[in-house]
Amino acid sequence: MATHLVIISDREPLAWVLRTQRMAFPAGRAASGLPTEGDQALLYTTRGCYRNPTRDRGRVMGLAVVTSPVETLPEPVVFGERRFSSGCALRVDGLAPVREGVVLADLVPRLKVFPDARSWSVRMRRASLPLPPADAELLTRELRPLLGPRSERIADYTRGTEWHDGT
Repeated sequence: MATHLVIISDREPLAWVLRTQRMAFPAGRAASGLPTEGDQALLYTTRGCYRNPTRDRGRVMGLAVVTSPVETLPEPVVFGERRFSSGCALRVDGLAPVREGVVLADLVPRLKVFPDARSWSVRMRRASLPLPPADAELLTRELRPLLGPRSERIADYTRGTEWHDGT
């Protein structure tokens, strides 16, 4: 089992991911960097996810398991002008309270996935970042005490988002 940091940069796609328990990826992403069925996914919201980057920090805020292979979607998922043409199913096992979670920047010096702590954010410009096992263990260990059930926390994450599927 591998672990991926799944990077979500806007609150509407975040609401969609948490409601549908699915993840979508943009066209042109190499399948080798994407999660596979059975992998763990650490959900990460960027500092701009809630549209206030001066107040918010990038945080690992959720834990999920990938429950299907990444496949081409019959219809792309569209948020604003961005099209996501492939995707997979997730089982979201826990969420930190909204705007809480593990602040990734605080742990960058301890993470092997970021060999140069000064330019770590460059590696975050993707939908999914595979993590070395020691990094996955550290982030998961820091996140677990903050997690609560998806069913109890999803309303806080989805409140005020435009996308709605009836759930």
